[in-house]
Amino acid sequence: MLARLRSDIQCILDRDPAARSRFEVVTCYPGLHAIWLHLPAHWCWTHGFKWLGRFISHIARWLTGIEIHPGATIGERVFIDHGMGVVIGETAVVGDGCTIYHGVTLGGTSLYKGSKRHPTLGRDVVVAAGAKVLGGFEVGEGAKIGSNAVVIKPVPAGATAVGIPARIIPSEEGQSADVTEPHGQDEAKFSAYGVTAQQDDPVTQAMRGLIDSAGAQEHQIALLWQAIEKLSQGVPPGQDCVPCDAALSEHFPAAKLNDIIGK
Repeated sequence: MLARLRSDIQCILDRDPAARSRFEVVTCYPGLHAIWLHLPAHWCWTHGFKWLGRFISHIARWLTGIEIHPGATIGERVFIDHGMGVVIGETAVVGDGCTIYHGVTLGGTSLYKGSKRHPTLGRDVVVAAGAKVLGGFEVGEGAKIGSNAVVIKPVPAGATAVGIPARIIPSEEGQSADVTEPHGQDEAKFSAYGVTAQQDDPVTQAMRGLIDSAGAQEHQIALLWQAIEKLSQGVPPGQDCVPCDAALSEHFPAAKLNDIIGK
């Protein structure tokens, strides 16, 4: 148990640059207090003392602003940063090393008692501020949930989910989307709030592809009309020439459209 408590403190020192000492972490971090209070609440819940478990979780909610149902399973080295407004439902599972920011909801969409209604977070998942993960599905190891995203379907390991409803940005070669440490080190650097180097809205990527394709097509059409105009200079009198409204130059505003969508 003491090793568990020490690891919970150390994970905060590792992930929060504002944490300056163990004493500060123990006394001033409500996310840590909520997890420590959840331990006896969960024990009571799993050993048949349902009311007592709920009462302890209610006290923890009043003290910290973080609501963790006593039936939820919380792994080791879980860091709830800031924490105000976090809600973790009864059948939720939070894996080891996860980071959860304020305003996050791990909620359920089913009303059937006894069913798996809440999500399961794999190891080292980051759920950014205001995100809602709703349903009894799994979020894979090392996945990232962007701020204010609404996730209603499974997220593959290492992927990033952004938007409402959340769209999935796959990882490269199945690895986590974390940026790597400088100087060629292989160890992944923790990405605060789930912000990663590869993060981009897939809808935006699709729009960029369509814009680039349309711009390339207009360029090719303009080249064709220019070639036809040159050939038509030698057309004998009385025969049709190139229409006067032919697109001899490009007008498609590809650069402007890419600026609008944030290229």
